[in-house]
Amino acid sequence: MNRTGLFIALSLALVIGVLFGVYPELDLKLAALFYDPRTHSFPLKLDGTAAFARDAAMWVAWGLALPSIIALVVKFIRPDRPLLVKGRTIAFLLLTLSLSAGVLTNFTFKSYWGRPRPVVVTEFSGDMPFVPWWDPRGGCGRNCSFFSGEGATAFWTLAPAALTPPAIRPVAYAAAALFGLATSVLRMAFGGHFFTDVAAAGLVTFVVIWLAHGYIYRWPSTRLTDAGIDAALTRIASPGYRLRRRLFGRRAADASPTA
Repeated sequence: MNRTGLFIALSLALVIGVLFGVYPELDLKLAALFYDPRTHSFPLKLDGTAAFARDAAMWVAWGLALPSIIALVVKFIRPDRPLLVKGRTIAFLLLTLSLSAGVLTNFTFKSYWGRPRPVVVTEFSGDMPFVPWWDPRGGCGRNCSFFSGEGATAFWTLAPAALTPPAIRPVAYAAAALFGLATSVLRMAFGGHFFTDVAAAGLVTFVVIWLAHGYIYRWPSTRLTDAGIDAALTRIASPGYRLRRRLFGRRAADASPTA
């Protein structure tokens, strides 16, 4: 997570944004690679193996986040005990996943950026006009095309890759990038997204991860500690824990037989 990676990501964002803004028909040409004009459909969308691969990709991503989710739940149940996973790991993974695959995609852009998906535009036998990536005025009402939530979730695997030992980190980054690319191509093959949708997902996710990693791990003015996060979660969860103990302790005392 160095400045070179950020420079590359921002440069790609600029090139792709300008190129597909000036020539939006490129999105249609790339989507057409997966479209069968004879059947007026995206054939891979009906393939059972491809559908399983799509679901499996999301299972992999959420599986990487699951230990941190469980550790956080256990901490709120028993705040008197130390975290089962390092505090910074929990904060970094769950914050980046929530922002990239949740807040910025499903709760922000996909809800208010009305770009129709390839499968519903007129060029592919749909009933909505195509709009370029920069135009939010498309006919889609909700769960729209820009940008890809599943693509963001797949590219989020760059976050756990950033926490691997330095010796294997380049391999982990490469595996996460390939995983994100493969999942994104699959979404395009299903007619679910244009190229710019999945490209935006990957680039936005990378920037979110880069900023969060800097805030939590690298920058001296904001750097967090595992102990500090554990202590903060203990303070947050302790009132509820004490209330549960009083309530359930009293019920247990009332239910016990008298001498």
